[in-house]
Order: sequence, then structure tokens, then C-alpha cells
Amino acid sequence: MTPLKLKNAIASGLLSFPVTHFNANRSLNLDSQQKHIAWLSEFGASALFIAGGTGEFFSLSRSEISRVTKAVLEAAGSTPIISGCGYGTEMAKEIAQDAEATGVDGLLLFPQNLTEATQEGLFYHIKSICDATDLAVIVYNRGNCVISADTLIKLVSQCTNLIGFKDGTGNIGQVREITAKLGERICCIGGMPTHELYAQAYHGAGVTTYSSAVFNFIPELAVEFFSAVRDSDYEKTLKFLNEFFFPFAKIRDRRPGYAVSIIKAGCSLIGHSAGPTRPPLTDLTDEEVDMLQALVERFKT
Repeated sequence: MTPLKLKNAIASGLLSFPVTHFNANRSLNLDSQQKHIAWLSEFGASALFIAGGTGEFFSLSRSEISRVTKAVLEAAGSTPIISGCGYGTEMAKEIAQDAEATGVDGLLLFPQNLTEATQEGLFYHIKSICDATDLAVIVYNRGNCVISADTLIKLVSQCTNLIGFKDGTGNIGQVREITAKLGERICCIGGMPTHELYAQAYHGAGVTTYSSAVFNFIPELAVEFFSAVRDSDYEKTLKFLNEFFFPFAKIRDRRPGYAVSIIKAGCSLIGHSAGPTRPPLTDLTDEEVDMLQALVERFKT
């Protein structure tokens, strides 16, 4: 898929980032991964982010990222696949080239690890990855990689394959400046943890798509909520927020790292167990799993 086609595809509907499946010993479980992906592909996501934040990118080796990506490509049918990419500039370039060799459609570029950087440094870091591949690139605006509108304008003028900006900061003012100044040149994506909590605010700021983590285990609800946001159905969005997403977020917020752990717990509850998380993450307690199950039982079909 060309960068332009991928940009149009991701702008057209809901996105998601599947968990990475592990065995009990925390090795990759690619058979289980493929079964989960094949099931998710029935629900019409516009694209799937593989080895992303919810996919524990930070816990995967370079070779594991490629192995997971290849397995997903075999199972995903026609659904566009976007691979995680990141770390320092040279390592990110290598991961990008690995991903291109697998045949994925694009890259989600995570922040460089550990160090802060100036806008000039971020510009050259992102440009270096864009120059190292023909794949479409989406930059993830969060952590140590918060990009100004001016830097992003400069980047898209020089990198034709930079097609997406995913925000995980919650800074609506900055996001609105980007959507106002760049228009349709770049697809802006909501990327907050449990983004459904923020979806209406981002929609008002010109961000018309986002990635849903709960799509992993209750895709019907995720799709219905997304449609309600796009249709400005305030009554339906309020119902789902009060009855599911606010209680869900309270469980998620009980411990750091639960934004991933709670999704894996949800997958187990609906028969698509993805195994444990890898350290440094920890899994939900039995009590917390019971709390989540009570929520899921009300909405799963």
C-alpha cells in the first residue's frame, strides 16, 4: 500500500493495536496471535498497529518484532498492518528496514528512548527514519518526542512518506494547531490510553480517528462507540462512557502499566488468551479480573 493510500485508509475508520501473545514462559505464541488477528479482522478496523504500545513494543527484541509482524500479515487478510518502530535513530532505521522487508504497510514511530531532545534533534531523528524506508511513517507524539506544529510542517515538506501524527499527550491546543495548519496533508490520530475517554474532545479538535485498545476483546462495542462519536450521538456515547469506559478506567488506573495488562486480561475473558505480560509490567490480580469480567459480561456478544 502506498503512503497516500494508507493515509486515506487510516482516516476512514477505527484503528486498533493488538496485544502481543506470549506463552506461559513469556516466549512468543504466534499460533495464538494469528487466531486472535484473524478474529479481529472480521470487525472492520481500518488498520492494525502491530508491536505497538499495547503490543509491548518496549519488551520485544528486534527479531521478535519481525516475527510477530510476519505472523500477523499471514492472518490479517486485507487489513492494513502498521509495525512499531523506535529506539535510537540507528536502531530505528534498522527496525524500519526489517519491517519493510516483511511487507507491512507502514510504521508507527515511537519516541527515542531515554534522552530528551530539541525540536531540531527531533526533526533530524524523524527525517532519518523516513529517509531510510519507502514505507508510510506515523510519528507518535508523546514522552520524549513532543513535536511542535512548526517542526511537523517542516518534516512533511521534506518527507513525502510521513503521513500520520498520533497524539498521546492530551494537549488539545497543540493538536488543534496541527489540524488547523496541516489540514489533510497528514492524518491526525488520537492515541491516548483508553482513547474513548478523550474521543469527543479530539473529534472537536479535528481528529476524526483513533486507536482503540478495547477493540482487542470487545470489538463490537469499540466500533459502535466510534460510530457514535463520528455521528455526534451524545446520548449513546454518554451511555457507554458511564456504563463501561469510566468503570474500566478505574480498574486500569489501579497500578502503573495496567493500560496493557487490562487488555490482556480482557482477551483471556473472551477466549483469546494472550498470555501474561512481560516485565516490567504486572498482570491484574484475581479480584481485578473479576471486576473486569463483570463489565465485559454486560457488553460482549
